[in-house]
Amino acid sequence: MNRLDTMYQTILAELGQRVFDASFVSDFPADGRFVSVTVKDRKYWYFDQPDGQGGQTRRYVGPADDAAITERVTQFKALKNDFTSRRKLVRTLIREGGLPRPENRAGDIIEVLANAGFFRLRGVLIGTVAYQCYSGLLGVRLPSASMVTGDADLAQDFAISNEVQDSLPPILDLLRSVDETFQPIPPHGSGSPRSSAFRTQDAYRVEFLTGNRGSDDYLDKPAEMPALGGASADPLRFLDFLIYEPVRTVLLHQAGVSVLVPDPARYAIHKLIVATRRIKTADSFLKQQKDLDQATALIEAMAQVRRFNDMREALQEAWARGPAWREAITEALSMIPNETANRLVKVIDENDGG
Repeated sequence: MNRLDTMYQTILAELGQRVFDASFVSDFPADGRFVSVTVKDRKYWYFDQPDGQGGQTRRYVGPADDAAITERVTQFKALKNDFTSRRKLVRTLIREGGLPRPENRAGDIIEVLANAGFFRLRGVLIGTVAYQCYSGLLGVRLPSASMVTGDADLAQDFAISNEVQDSLPPILDLLRSVDETFQPIPPHGSGSPRSSAFRTQDAYRVEFLTGNRGSDDYLDKPAEMPALGGASADPLRFLDFLIYEPVRTVLLHQAGVSVLVPDPARYAIHKLIVATRRIKTADSFLKQQKDLDQATALIEAMAQVRRFNDMREALQEAWARGPAWREAITEALSMIPNETANRLVKVIDENDGG
């Protein structure tokens, strides 16, 4: 895989900072103020704003130990929006740097959700649209064949959704601002009045997910998510591993969209596991192959840019989670190229003292 020129990595870093700055300007008007609140021995930033009726509204901002957020809280009044300049940087990265961009509709959807506060509420972009961000994040041009998708997957931790005491506007309204044909997909047999998935007339799908580390009784039963504007989320095994400590980057759409995506090492290991659990159908075979291709590309890219220690730590954590995890990883190793599999086998042998 070709390395990204240092100049473009520098431009991307600058763009990411400026996009995040701009999101602060749009999210938090000048007539409000930031306050620090301690919840369960951890400090969080909230934003208080007059409600026009003598009271105030409070919105969740993020953890105070997130240095990037705290820095912008401190510099809030000095931040300026520079939309036109950022669009030029995005075009440079796409046209000259050769970095991938999302399909326009996917980009519009993610931008609408970002502007509404999805990532401020610690939502995470997952799936192939997130994978498209890793070329810039790692400084390597990843294979483009694994970047095609017809859906957008997003996730939020269940505990965060219940604790932030804030919510997006109605999800369906947000989605219909992009495509008026969006309709909720009724949950199958769960009895829940809320949908976790939405689909357009031409079958473009947006789905919300959350982790499930509890009983299998929760599977196929959408979880109530107070922060998701009326949407629920499908609880999935292994997802908590994927979205733990996400990283901030920029989606190359319009003037750039500040997003949270899974750590690339966690994404790769998660894709290996998911690939082994797909039901055997013609359609799932294609998805399985894409899972494996994405995982392989990320493992090799992280080795190439000398970030394999991150991969080692993610694999060791997954391996330590129990027999089901080890069985899935072992099976996946037989499905990827030998050279890539051997990189992970060495880590497993070290972990087991072999």
